[in-house]
Order: sequence, then structure tokens, then C-alpha cells
Amino acid sequence: MSQHHVQLVRDYLENVWNEGQTDRADEYLAADLIQHNPNLPDGRAPLVEFIDGLRKQLPEMRFEVRRTAADGDLVFVHSRFRATPDARGTAVVDVFRIDDGRIVEHWDLREDIPESTTSGHEIV
Repeated sequence: MSQHHVQLVRDYLENVWNEGQTDRADEYLAADLIQHNPNLPDGRAPLVEFIDGLRKQLPEMRFEVRRTAADGDLVFVHSRFRATPDARGTAVVDVFRIDDGRIVEHWDLREDIPESTTSGHEIV
């Protein structure tokens, strides 16, 4: 089931976030989504409203998925978010809990991508 969960999350990020197909959000998100992002309330509807508003401000925004992992009902995604194609971007780790074929809970962490690192390795 984990691979199916990973594909569900990948499709959600691509279709809803990257392509702006928020009319398809009910395919991926539970109506009563539990949201751990400190800036968003619970529920699918507030998230859709947020995505629509953000895409109006940043029509070229995009998540570039770099790594995924799954453990039971959890899917972990490490990605680079870019507001514009030429932006350095932000490293993002999202954790999604899946139940009955929908995302029912979400956590995320973000860090701006620095110009360089002490180790010389990218953070994404």
C-alpha cells in the first residue's frame, strides 16, 4: 500500500499545487483534513483557498520532488519549492498521513536554500 500512498501524494503535489487543479482537491484530500502548518486552519476548503490565492500571486510556483519515503500510513516528501523558475527556493519536508485513499493529516517544515553550505552539499 505504501507505493500507492506515495503516488497519491506525488499526484496531489503535481496536479493541485503545480498545475493549480484545485477543483481536483477532493480526489486527494479529506474534507476534514487535519493541518499542522501553523498558518493554516483545518479542512480541505481553507487549503484550496490558500493554494488558489498563492497561485494568483505566484503563477510559476512549483514543487520539485527530490525524495519520497513511506512508512505505513505516512508519506514523507523532500522537495524544493520555487516561487519562480530562477529562484534559489526553499527546502521543504512534508509529512502526509493517508487514510481510506485520501490525505487526512499534514505536517511541513521549510528552510530557505543558502547560496553555499560548509560541507559543499546542497540541502535538497
